[in-house]
Amino acid sequence: MTKSELQEFLDEKVILYNNPKFIDSDPIQVPHRFSLKEDIEIAGFLTATIAWGNRKMIINNATKLMELLGNSPYDFVMEHREHHLELLEGFVHRTFNGQDTITFIKALQHIYTNHGGLEMAFAKNQQAFSMQESISDFKKLFFEIKHLPRTTKHISDPASGSAAKRLNMFMRWMVRQDNQGVDFGIWKSIPTDALSCPLDVHSGNVARKLGLLQRKQNDNKALSELDNALREMDANDPVKYDFALFGLGVFEGF
Repeated sequence: MTKSELQEFLDEKVILYNNPKFIDSDPIQVPHRFSLKEDIEIAGFLTATIAWGNRKMIINNATKLMELLGNSPYDFVMEHREHHLELLEGFVHRTFNGQDTITFIKALQHIYTNHGGLEMAFAKNQQAFSMQESISDFKKLFFEIKHLPRTTKHISDPASGSAAKRLNMFMRWMVRQDNQGVDFGIWKSIPTDALSCPLDVHSGNVARKLGLLQRKQNDNKALSELDNALREMDANDPVKYDFALFGLGVFEGF
């Protein structure tokens, strides 16, 4: 395919998958159950944090976690007492356990109390056309509280070479205004052109088959390479192609 044919092909796939039907089988359905901005972003952040493995299991466990938070995540984060945290001790999603969950709740309270909330914490150190340095700085803010060393692995760090798939996905959810009812577009302080594609096995394999990515590892360098290729097709909204790459990989076995 020529570049123009490739873009036309991917644009068609974006239209196919970037619609409300996508929500029914995707973890983004969990934050879609809320209407308050802070509930949406906390539900989205916690869901994205455990978004690896079987998608049905991710959705089920994220739903369980919201139930443990009384289906009022912001209120729980801000108003909880120590005995309330005991409810979270038995939560497990793969290697993310109850102690990790408790630390995340305390860290979120710290972010909202001392750093203006999740949006401001991520927006604070943004650069033109990239949120990767901001993600690294967010991790530092998040773990300013007392924490177990093991818990830090659940926040990826681009400065250590990670593609930070889950955090890039979370920011797509919060920042991108798609007018199709999938992404929320509730964060106004970060531009869409700064977002990066959530790079994982599926999107990476499809990108390589389409000639958008040469690097074999799904790391931060690969993410930068893919970002550059996607920005050539749409400089203002490059991350919309996540729908195409993910859809081709997961739903079409491309």
